[in-house]
Parts: sequence; C-alpha cells; structure tokens
Amino acid sequence: MGPLMPVVMMVAALGVAPVAVGGEAPGAPGVDQQYLPASKAGLVTSRTAVSKVWATVQRQGGLGEIFYPTIGGPSARALSFVVTSPGRVEEFRVRTRQLDGLRFRQTFDGRGWRLTADYATDPARSSVVVDLRFSGAGKHGLYAVYDPALGNSRGGDEGRSVPGGLVATDGGVSSALVGDFTATSSGFAGVSDGRTDLRDGRMDWRYESAAAGSLVQTAQLKGGHTSLALAFGGSATEALATARASQRAGFGKVARDYSYGWKGYLAGLGAPPRVLKDPEQRRLWTTSALVLAAAEDKTHPGAYVAAPAAPWAFGSDDPSGPYHLVWSRDLYQIATGLLAAGDRAGAERALEFLFGTQQKPDGSFPQNSQLDGTPVWGGLQLDEVALPIVLAYQLGGTHWAGVKKAADFLVAYPGAPFTPQERWENQSGYSPNTIATAVAGLVCAASIATANGDAASARRYLATADSWRVQVKEWTVTSTGPYSDRPYFLRLTKDGNPDAGTTYNIGDSGPVDVDQRRVVDPGFLDLVRLGVLKASDKDVVNSLSVVDRQLGVRTANGFFWHRASFDGFGEKLDGSQWEYDLPDGSLLTRGRAWPLLSGERGEYEIAAGDFKAAASRLTAMTRSAGPGGMLPEQVWDLAGPGRPGTPTFSATPLTWAHAQYLRLARNLDERRVTEQPAVVAERYL
Repeated sequence: MGPLMPVVMMVAALGVAPVAVGGEAPGAPGVDQQYLPASKAGLVTSRTAVSKVWATVQRQGGLGEIFYPTIGGPSARALSFVVTSPGRVEEFRVRTRQLDGLRFRQTFDGRGWRLTADYATDPARSSVVVDLRFSGAGKHGLYAVYDPALGNSRGGDEGRSVPGGLVATDGGVSSALVGDFTATSSGFAGVSDGRTDLRDGRMDWRYESAAAGSLVQTAQLKGGHTSLALAFGGSATEALATARASQRAGFGKVARDYSYGWKGYLAGLGAPPRVLKDPEQRRLWTTSALVLAAAEDKTHPGAYVAAPAAPWAFGSDDPSGPYHLVWSRDLYQIATGLLAAGDRAGAERALEFLFGTQQKPDGSFPQNSQLDGTPVWGGLQLDEVALPIVLAYQLGGTHWAGVKKAADFLVAYPGAPFTPQERWENQSGYSPNTIATAVAGLVCAASIATANGDAASARRYLATADSWRVQVKEWTVTSTGPYSDRPYFLRLTKDGNPDAGTTYNIGDSGPVDVDQRRVVDPGFLDLVRLGVLKASDKDVVNSLSVVDRQLGVRTANGFFWHRASFDGFGEKLDGSQWEYDLPDGSLLTRGRAWPLLSGERGEYEIAAGDFKAAASRLTAMTRSAGPGGMLPEQVWDLAGPGRPGTPTFSATPLTWAHAQYLRLARNLDERRVTEQPAVVAERYL
C-alpha cells in the first residue's frame, strides 16, 4: 500500500469561464502530455486474435496506455478515475491485486469512500471493460477521465458527446467510451478538460465537442455498481457499436470468457517447475509466461515487443518509442523464455519473424523494427546477427538459407568480431558478450550447414569461431587494470588491447575519457552460458569478484547488479527522469540495478554446480517484482529515493526480465543450462 496520492494533477484553468454548458470546448489544442510512468502494475489483453487491444494498469491507479490496433503503439494515454467531495478532489491509497491469469483489480481507499475497479478486455471485440463498485456516493462524486492518443499520436484527437457515451476520432482510428453516465464533456488538456474542471469538486463544464487537439474526455458516473466499456475501431460508428455490444454482454460474461482463454493457454504449458515450492515463485512463473504471451502482436505473429511501456524521456516520443519495437536480441531472450515455459509454438513464431525481417542481401538483422519488420534505428549489433542462428539451432536447425546468410555476414564483416554496437546499444568495440554470441552462432551454423550438406561452409564457420574463441581473452581480459592483481574481463575494449589505458566516453550523461580498464560488466557470463568457456575458467571466476565489488548492490530483497560501470541510463538521483539531451560528463543520471542480471548470474551458478546460490537469484528476482507481479527493467540501488531492491520507474513489465525468470526456474529444475547449445559445449567444454 503506497502513500496518499493525488487523484488528479492540479492544473490552472488559464482563464476559462467557471461554468459552461454545451457548445465547443475552448483552448485548442491544449497542453501536450507525456505518456504515463512506465512502472505498470499489470497488462490486460485477451488470448483471442480478434480482440486487438491491450491495456496497461498503472501502479498509481487506473489504466495507462491502451494499445490498438497493434501492441506497437498506444491509442489511449489513460483511463483514470476521480473522486470528489464538496470543494475538492479526494486523495486515495491504491492497491493492485492480480486475480486469475492476466486479470487485475484495483482498490482505491479514501476518507469515507472506496472504489473497486476490475479490468478485462472483451475476447470477442476490441474493447476494454471495467467493473466499478463505489461506496460513499452520498457525499462523493465519481468520474471517469479518458485521455485518447488515437493512432499512436497524442495530438489531433477530436471528440464529442453521444447518448450514453463519448466518441473520439483521429484519422482512421476512433474510440468510444460508454457507461451509465449522468454528464459528459470533451475538452483540451490543461485548459478545458475534466482534471481542470473538477479541482473545485464539481463538474461545471459540459462541452458537447472539441476540435482536434490534446483531447481529454470526462464522464460523471452513478455510484454503487456500474461498468464502463472503452472500444476502438476504424470509425466512430464502429467503435460505438463495439462498446455498446461489450456493455450489453455484461462484465461477468466478458470476464469469464477472458479468464477461460488464458486458462486454456496455461493448460497447454504444463505444470510449473517442481523447484518452485514457494507460492510467490509459482505465481510469478505463471505471470511471466502470460506476460510473454501477451506481448505478442495479434496482427504480426512472432512480433513480441520489448515492453508495453515508455520510460523517462521515451514517454515524450510521438509516436511512441523504442520499447514498443521488436529487437532481435530481446526476441531471442523471449523465445528461450517461451521454450522454458513450454510454449514451443510461440518460440517458433518468433524465429519465423526474425528470419522474415532478415536484411537483404547482406543477411544481417535490424537493430530494431516495427511490428511489420520495417527497420527503425540503423545500428548494427553483431550479437543480434548471431543469436537468431543460435535460436534456429535450438529449434531443430531450421531456416538454413537465412542461417547461411547470417553466418556469412559474421565471417565477412570488416573487423569482426569488433561490433559497431554491443548489447547495451551505446558502445562499439571488442565485447566478450558479443564475441560469445558470435562464436556460438557460428558453431551452430556449422552444425546446420553440415546437416544440409555444405561441408565447406561448416569448415569456414568453425575455423572463424575457433579463432575468435582463442583470441577473446587477448581482446578483452586485462592484466593491468585497477580492480584486481589478477586478470579480469572488461565490458569491452576499443582497440583490442585490454592492457592499454585507452579512454572513451561512457554516454547517457556518464563520465568522459574513462580508462577502458575501469569499465566492467557481467556480459562475459554468456561465454559460459553458451558453452564457449568453462564455468571454472580462472579469468571468469576472478571477474566475478570484480563485478561483485564494482557493480553489486546488496538489498533486503537480494543481491543485484548494475549493468556496467558508470552507467547513466536511469533516473536522476532525486528520481526525476533520464533525458535524451543530457551532456556527456554531466553525471546527472544513474543506471540502477537490473533483476535480469540476477537471472544471468544464476545460470552461471547452475553451470558451476552451485544450485543453492542459483536458487537465491530466483528469490531475489521474485522479490523485485512490483504490484501485479510485473518484473521491472531496474530496481533502486542504495542511492536514490526508492527502497533498494524495489522497482524504479523503468520499463515494467520488461519482457526480457520475465523470460529470464522462466529460464532460470527451468534450469534450476533440470539442474543444467537448458538453452546452452549442445554442439558448442561439445566442441569447447
């Protein structure tokens, strides 16, 4: 239960008259607003493909971004609830409870009133339904405030009142909100909207329409037991018909059908791993499987997004930003998580998507792409070229033509295994993590080549892989660094000379001209996970103690790690957001600890035979989950406003984190690293 939170932000009325009934709202286009904080408490979508709507549950209360017609971009910024008493807006405490599957209930408690909201999406239609129970209606007013962002744009929405509802349109996308309303209004954010109107405890404005702009729509609800339906479509007429059909179906039927679909999905996965004896761990296992399944688009099978959220400055992107894209690396992680959960079909769809987006004619993969495969950012990351090959091997050695193109690209790329970008996106160099994936990818490609009768390619891939494996320490292990008298792995080197004091700028407002020997990360552990080096390798073992001292964070929830030395990708020290334009060397922001790194460490410990330590990593990840069982991108460290080991305002749920949880649990159950390619381990271990 959190602290008392204001239900709405108090915004100046900017000269609007105190009472207005009918007519068109003044103040166009209104104030542009950033998307809501990325720390979601739930994700709601049906299992059916016909219902192309996803809704996020806000940790602060109400629904956040609602995605339609794909999970690649929101069509609504928020659907929230406001409770008033004479002269003021009420404050509340909010609790989020996960019901069966991906159903969530929020309870709002104020002084003398309580509101309960149950959320689901209609499996038969593109609509979100909300069941509301409100006590205290005698002295308090209840309102729904809807903020559309139709077509993944926060501006350009126009709206109007209709009998029993509100409709909005922007280009080819429309929405309709219907319910048992006693009054409605459409206005402009920060000027003539409901949040501004209700600050005195009354709904004075009832504007019948609002021209295109930053639209916010408000509806007054009756107390007691009522419901809402928010639907989307290609036109206002279609959206309104859909919303009314969901309303007629009734929340009870919609919720039962919704739950039935997800129960069927879970039944197809089988039982959770036996090692999960704690109820919270079993619950998080189930939630993680559901989050991954829910993150797949329903128009483009196999397109799983990084997160249904937009943290920090990414929340100001219009259209929405990179977390709503598909990343080759994240998709590999998601697919291996799906395999761990028992959803082989989902993993195979992910593989189909990857090779469907492979670049022609060179055989590389986009740094990231839209859900239809259209590349977005133009960077090249060699691990994102190698990991689809590894996944193809794990799924039976399919897609030989695409595997050959990718492997040929790795072998022929100038300067390889030097990569233009490594897995954290913002540095080039010789990265032990990237080299691990490249070696594993080429060995897997050789196995698939042999199975397809191409012995010459197999020999070439193996020769390159063997050469890179032999040289990986020459490129990335320092003997002259400041953190240990013994050799240890660096995050990367710029010049392939780890004993040289070559400097580079960290980025993300981090320090400048940093000696590369002072920058470490845990990414070298993929050398062990993928079967390139033994867990007992002396340089690997010594590097563990280095990253523990330099990056480790001990909290009441467990031990976590920062992703790299001097990382600035996270909130400022006071908790305010990371921004794009923070200059190098300003040291204004601080990347916090990543729970998924606990999972990677646990997989290493399984490879080393330390199952007790690996189990403690699973416990730490479990405790890092936020409300609704959502695993965050980052948790607070010892410097910042939040309780260490609890979610920051980073992307939550992060699909990679949920995939890592599933993998670690499965690996603990089988007492081996299940995603380690056997052909790589046989060659090198």
